[in-house]
Amino acid sequence: QVQLVESGGGLVPAGGSLRLSCGASGNIFSISVMGWYRQAPGKQRELVATITSGGSTIYADSVKGRFTISRDNAKNTVYLQMDSLKLDDTALYYCNAVCLLKNSRIVDVWGQGTQVTVSS
Repeated sequence: QVQLVESGGGLVPAGGSLRLSCGASGNIFSISVMGWYRQAPGKQRELVATITSGGSTIYADSVKGRFTISRDNAKNTVYLQMDSLKLDDTALYYCNAVCLLKNSRIVDVWGQGTQVTVSS
């Protein structure tokens, strides 16, 4: 099985920065896509950013130019650098990974979530 452990959330004033990290561990052969999603109270979970093993990225329009996703393939870790944070960025942020296991199974794994709160 695979476990994702997120860290780096917290309370930050508007205009500030935070860096989220998510490490994957377990019976992993490789990880094709890693990403971050978020869910604000009363809203559906939405994509924030994804990154492939080759470094191709996708960003939600709402975070383009402010957030940067990166990954360390050797450490099975993905990062999300969040700058110029806005009140609307307040949400529970989830890490996601699509993993190929050593037994040839493909699994879609979610972390437990880390809270990001932006204050005025």
